[in-house]
Amino acid sequence: MSFDIAKYPTLALVESTQELRLLPKESLPKLCDELRRYLLDSVSRSSGHFASGLGTVELTVALHYVYNTPFDQLIWDVGHQAYPHKILTGRRDKIGTIRQKGGLHPFPWRDESEYDVLSVGHSSTSISAGLGVAVAAQKEGKSRRTVCVIGDGAITAGMAFEAMNHAGDIRPDMLVILNDNEMSISENVGALNNHLAQLLSGKLYSSLREGGKKVFSGVPPIKELLKRTEEHIKGMVVPGTLFEELGFNYIGPVDGHDVLGLVNTLKNMRDLKGPQFLHIMTKKGRGYAPAEKDPITFHAVPRFDPQSGQLPKSSGGQPSYSKIFGDWLCEMAAGDPRLMAITPAMREGSGMVEFSRQYPDQYFDVAIAEQHAVTFAAGLAIGGCKPVVAIYSTFLQRAYDQLIHDVAIQKLPVLFAIDRAGIVGADGQTHQGAFDLSFLRCIPDMVIMTPSDENECRQMLYTGYHYESGPSVVRYPRGNALGVELTALEALPVGKGVVKRRGAGIALLNFGTLLPEAQHVAETLNATLVDMRFVKPLDKALILELAASHESLVTIEENAVMGGAGSGVNELLMAHRRAVPVLNIGLPDYFIPQGTQDEIRADIGLNAEGMLSRIRDWLA
Repeated sequence: MSFDIAKYPTLALVESTQELRLLPKESLPKLCDELRRYLLDSVSRSSGHFASGLGTVELTVALHYVYNTPFDQLIWDVGHQAYPHKILTGRRDKIGTIRQKGGLHPFPWRDESEYDVLSVGHSSTSISAGLGVAVAAQKEGKSRRTVCVIGDGAITAGMAFEAMNHAGDIRPDMLVILNDNEMSISENVGALNNHLAQLLSGKLYSSLREGGKKVFSGVPPIKELLKRTEEHIKGMVVPGTLFEELGFNYIGPVDGHDVLGLVNTLKNMRDLKGPQFLHIMTKKGRGYAPAEKDPITFHAVPRFDPQSGQLPKSSGGQPSYSKIFGDWLCEMAAGDPRLMAITPAMREGSGMVEFSRQYPDQYFDVAIAEQHAVTFAAGLAIGGCKPVVAIYSTFLQRAYDQLIHDVAIQKLPVLFAIDRAGIVGADGQTHQGAFDLSFLRCIPDMVIMTPSDENECRQMLYTGYHYESGPSVVRYPRGNALGVELTALEALPVGKGVVKRRGAGIALLNFGTLLPEAQHVAETLNATLVDMRFVKPLDKALILELAASHESLVTIEENAVMGGAGSGVNELLMAHRRAVPVLNIGLPDYFIPQGTQDEIRADIGLNAEGMLSRIRDWLA
């Protein structure tokens, strides 16, 4: 898509932030209007994260207008809200390639631009990184400023508060901006509050506040009275007491869609000393009525018609694995009030919408707090409940210590339903579910299951749910199921694989939903094919029998080869002194960039053609 200068005359003047800062302040509202329309035009043609970026247009323009970026360092939390940032920082004409193979990265990415200070994907990291950046900037001594932008969802994570607690202690010069798009305190936004924010961020109030503290510091009773009075006065007007207690000077909440007001407030705050906290109120999906009305649906969108505002309906094919899981949850909860389902802010993605409606008392969204989710599940298990933690593979990485200490060591029966295992596609390096088999397999007493289709997935969930000797895991991919017949639920024999085809010479040991590809390979090579089902415990007897009756073995998995299921097979064969050649096929030893799932699997040889080629080269 070529950039239309006539359609976006003000945006056409902004190839960089240096050019943005040459614009007269009065033209910024027009720039915001054009930027919002350009974002709508681009994403509707290419797909991508949408509603969050619409909500941060004015903030992004104001930040780059007031601060000397990229010298001043701007750190975004997650990247859903950073599309306007990419457009204003030299990547305007490439925004239509975002999330596509070889295109712009879906999130801020250090290798892509000097404006992207921190590569991000998971949330709640901006304040910690920003604190480090601010301390380094102070030691550098060049008056480089640091700004972190964090969303209201991301600030629920413990890591954000750990960082603020530390910042309040060491007190560097830095600004944290809370982009709050919830409606709970929207009535505080208005002319009075914006006026108050500019007063509170101004030099007069700042000098009076600091001067007053110095004057009265030696008189404890009066000092305490003043401190309480200040807190009570501010607490009545603004909800900033918590952030003040953490050592920040709190300003807000202010209207995040008033670009001129934001510019004035940011200019005032730019030169304040110590940790500053600016609370802005925005509307997710701002400026596009369908996205304002339903920001969850418009969070990330496929290509769509912006005139109608209708997203394309799904093709009516097979249900996703997430839906299979959600249906299973409802089926189990109907007969067991002890079932408790937990998600860290992934209700829609994990297929739990219907469950949350039918069984609200058994549903817990703990917000973006994966560590808490796992230890909360441990407590539920101790109390006699039956917890099921629905979590993406990439997000489970954040709760590894809790998984080991709070669940596995205590042998608590917690079931982990790991969604988005393997290649996820467009979200790139930070979201590929590449490592879960590797980091789970080394944990004692963990049962790890890899279904090959949706029916097996349901049976494995049922098996894990009724497994009482410790934690269990079922990992399944992003995307649609195969369309196999669903049978009545029954527990599978733990640690037993199934021979799907008998051949000669080579045995293919498949772990997971690559089975159809493996089936094609097996038929082409007249090889034996086994659906291994369990990564831990492995079916030792079956593997040893295959090693004795075949010339070579090939393991297949959609996980990092290093430490994955294939490594478990290698270890077993070595332990039993079986000198049979083994080829491990899986994800390579590098972080896999964005692209469609099919594109990536083709690139790394995880489709039938790639597997055949690898095996033939290896045999030769």
